[in-house]
Amino acid sequence: MSFDGFMTRAMTHELATLLTSGRISKIYQPYKTELVFTIRAKGKNHHLLLSANASFARIHLTTEKYDNPSSPPMFCMLLRKHLEGSLIEKIEQLDMERVIIFHIKNKDELGDETFKLLYVEIMGRHSNITLVDKESGTILDSIKHVSLAQSSYRTVLPGHMYKRPPEQNKANPFELDADGLLKRIDFNAGKMDQQLVEQIAGLSPQLAKEIIFRSGSIVNRTTLPKAFITVMNQLNEHHYQPELVVNGKELFYIIHLKHLQGERKSFETTSELLDRFYYGKAERDRVKQQAHDLERFLRNEWQKNKKKIKKLEKTLINAEQAKEYQKLGELLTANLHMVKRGDKSIEVVDYYDEEGRTITIELDPQKHPSDNAQVYFKRYTKAKNSVAVVEEQIVKAKEEVEYFDLLIQQMESAAPKDIEEIREELIEEGYIRRRQKQQKKKKEIKPQIEHYCSTTGIDFFVGKNNKQNDYITNKFARQDEIWLHTKDIPGSHVVIRSTDPDEQTLTEAATVAAFFSKAKLSSSVPVDYTKVRHVKKPNGAKPGYVIYEQQTTVYVTPDEDLIRSLRK
Repeated sequence: MSFDGFMTRAMTHELATLLTSGRISKIYQPYKTELVFTIRAKGKNHHLLLSANASFARIHLTTEKYDNPSSPPMFCMLLRKHLEGSLIEKIEQLDMERVIIFHIKNKDELGDETFKLLYVEIMGRHSNITLVDKESGTILDSIKHVSLAQSSYRTVLPGHMYKRPPEQNKANPFELDADGLLKRIDFNAGKMDQQLVEQIAGLSPQLAKEIIFRSGSIVNRTTLPKAFITVMNQLNEHHYQPELVVNGKELFYIIHLKHLQGERKSFETTSELLDRFYYGKAERDRVKQQAHDLERFLRNEWQKNKKKIKKLEKTLINAEQAKEYQKLGELLTANLHMVKRGDKSIEVVDYYDEEGRTITIELDPQKHPSDNAQVYFKRYTKAKNSVAVVEEQIVKAKEEVEYFDLLIQQMESAAPKDIEEIREELIEEGYIRRRQKQQKKKKEIKPQIEHYCSTTGIDFFVGKNNKQNDYITNKFARQDEIWLHTKDIPGSHVVIRSTDPDEQTLTEAATVAAFFSKAKLSSSVPVDYTKVRHVKKPNGAKPGYVIYEQQTTVYVTPDEDLIRSLRK
């Protein structure tokens, strides 16, 4: 993983520089494994995110806003009791491990000084955040409890002694010279990058590949130590170049990675890099955990209606053979005198054919000749009548596909707070049943819409699900304000709070509309805009569905960095 021992060291250095002697003023736990500390230091409030998420464990300063639960979890309440108002004396890294320790001083109810240690362990699914009494070494509590049944090495439970994660017994990279490195490497064994990871503390496969790349096309006893020491000197002196590389997927690190190809974005601080990299990723993970059943339901319904359309279209093709049945019935009636009971078929002249060719008509030998003719006439009548019904069903099925397509798109950009609105909509539309434990809302809660501001200072707002879209278009927006939506593509409704916005605002609002649409990853996305008065919701239409006219189309390319900068 990119968050290796060196990334932890860089983050520790940044936090120690900014937060040492700072005072913890507020603590929140917005999600099960994540904490946000507000720390007042050097005359400024800093928001520190600590995450023990199994997939996105991290620690960094953040500018993102997090929704807090109405009642704080027990661990959050304990942290508030022991840490709010306390002073951060020191922030350090445990050796070259992915563990950061906060040394915290506070006063208890009697006014006596108390000292606590907050351990933040960034170790994938084993990540944890643990509060320890410094004097006794006992655990006060942790964000994840680990029993002896879960780990034979250590338990992480209140009242137990804190035990550090197992040591790796690897070499300290800053104490290795060229000879020390060469003693640990077997050049005949190959897989040099793997050997570096196995032998040197704090080294990730990504950094190991970079050292090998800098060693040149031929890695030998001269080029490898030289490249290794050059990189270590840069890291030891805290000369960082936080960088995000986009090459199909996003990768990040604290120095320039020459072995990677792709678009590069540089950042001033490690926190800015991590805040940008994890923007939306952890939120998407939480949405999947909260709404995997909802996503599965939506995709199943979408697939079910797609299959239904195929079947109906086959039925329609068969129904269009109605005229053929009519012709066979008429030809058979005209030639009844030629048919004998027991005949399985009859060949007659097709007087509808200009060339006068013959045609074979299949018969039921058990039926009277005239009854056989009536069979064809009945098939004709049934097929003719079914066409209108089938066409109506196809239209309805296509509307369902379009509706579920929109909901699937909304799930892809939904925040955890948006999920319940989507779930409530499906309950109201009769697609799913209300959970037994879930009480019906007594009062209609106004949807929360996202607020953005253009670089020229004009506000605009975005609906990210159908309830929000209906609210923003039909209740929130004023008649002469500007409304935007991707052209013929499922997406969000956007309203500019202006009757005559400048071109820059129009472009930026259109970019946001394109970003929160199914064309998020496309370029040159068409976005329509018109006045709100020209947008109408047809009677009986599904949530979020509107028709509009007198629109103008602009073409934009979604830009995630721009979206972040415009969000209020």
